[in-house]
Amino acid sequence: MTADSAAFRARARTRTGGPGDDRGPRILEQVLGWVLVVAVALLVTRLGLL
Repeated sequence: MTADSAAFRARARTRTGGPGDDRGPRILEQVLGWVLVVAVALLVTRLGLL
């Protein structure tokens, strides 16, 4: 294996953060997302923008 092909293989294996790389507590992400939605909705209604 040459140095060029080794570098190419290393780049090919580099993780890009796509759907297959999803790690961590998914439920926490869902809860925080809904908390953000509720907070924005409360802010919009309090300011009279809706």
